[in-house]
Amino acid sequence: MKKKMLLLNTTVLLGLGGVLSTPAYASTIQDMESHKSQIQNQRQDVQSNIKAASDELTRLQAEQDQMKAQLERLTIAEEENNQKAQKTEADIKETSKQVEQLEKEIKLLQEKLEKRNDILKDRARSLQESGGNVEYLQVLLGSSSFSDFVDRALAVSTIVDADRGILKETKNMQDELKIKQADVKAKLASLEDMKAELDEMTVQLAAQKKQKDALAKELKDKEAKNEELKASLQSKDSSLANEQSTLEQNIKDQKAAEEAARKAAEQAAKEAAKKAAEQAQKAEAAPAEKVDSPSPKAAPQASSNDVAPTSAPAPKASNVVTVGNRWIGNSAYVFGGGRSQSDISHGLFDCSSFVHWAYSQVGVNLGPLGSVSTETLKHAGTQVSSSQMQPGDLVFFDTYKKDGHVGIYVGGGKFIGAQSSTGVAIANMSSGYWKQKFNGRVVRI
Repeated sequence: MKKKMLLLNTTVLLGLGGVLSTPAYASTIQDMESHKSQIQNQRQDVQSNIKAASDELTRLQAEQDQMKAQLERLTIAEEENNQKAQKTEADIKETSKQVEQLEKEIKLLQEKLEKRNDILKDRARSLQESGGNVEYLQVLLGSSSFSDFVDRALAVSTIVDADRGILKETKNMQDELKIKQADVKAKLASLEDMKAELDEMTVQLAAQKKQKDALAKELKDKEAKNEELKASLQSKDSSLANEQSTLEQNIKDQKAAEEAARKAAEQAAKEAAKKAAEQAQKAEAAPAEKVDSPSPKAAPQASSNDVAPTSAPAPKASNVVTVGNRWIGNSAYVFGGGRSQSDISHGLFDCSSFVHWAYSQVGVNLGPLGSVSTETLKHAGTQVSSSQMQPGDLVFFDTYKKDGHVGIYVGGGKFIGAQSSTGVAIANMSSGYWKQKFNGRVVRI
């Protein structure tokens, strides 16, 4: 009978063990946990990519802000250059009117001189017809009476005064004519310089407009790519988050189902044990042995790694050759600009004001800022041969006029300056346009 009881209890325990072990559930949860771990690893990679993309978006946003600031500078430069071009055209028209008026006055003076010359010729002719080279004293001595002498004296005095007045007026008119002719030549020369400057500004405006349009297109393209990248990353992250959430819910549901099955199995085992005990009691009057069944336990683990980016500060410029690098890509060319703190703060320079600013940053004063020009700069230091050119020397170029452009030599056949099409930039003077325009003038400060 004891053998029968042992066999019955063993059967019950084996049946209970088979119910509590639930190998199908355990295998399903293990697969889902493994899948979840894979998704978490994938999402960590995506999150890392999102972090990198966010850093890139931040950098691009800073670049966009920089380009927007440059567009604003170019807009200001375009407006100021347009105003100067309009003023130059107005000055040309006004000077042209003055030249026309001077030409009319010169013509009238010439006509008056011709009339005066005719009068003097007639008087000389009359004098010749009266007997040749007659002196006024002979006219007086030829009087027949005192009354005739007085009349002759009065006539001679009148003639002498008239001749003297005509000659003096003629001399004054001739001097005035020379002055006005010189004035006309000076104004015409000024007009030619103004026209050359206007043509140069027109070229500069066209180049700046082209640069502005290119920057605007670049800005628009980068904004579109940023939005596309941002949307793609957000979509990927959202997809992984949904997949992870669904998997976590499935694991939760599966564990709940497993817990319910476990409890049901326990209840069934208890009832089976109770029934077996009752049957055993009926078969023998011996107490049933109590058997404790172990319960499975699970302890999931998780781990994560953090990565921190590092950055290094940028070096700073320290001399006149490199101090202007800060304005490369952050400035615009304005004809006559750079002579106020507002212009300098906004990076609005012309060639001579940029050179003045650069030298001021290293403690060298090149004269009053308001009157600085290529003409003042070429007399600011010592003339040296182009074969002895060194970094920091001023180099001059014949553009719209002789010595119309100036920059700072940086070495290697290049110079830095405020260029009409790009603002502050480093240009090559050993080939191309600037090689053709370099006139050999080098000034050492």
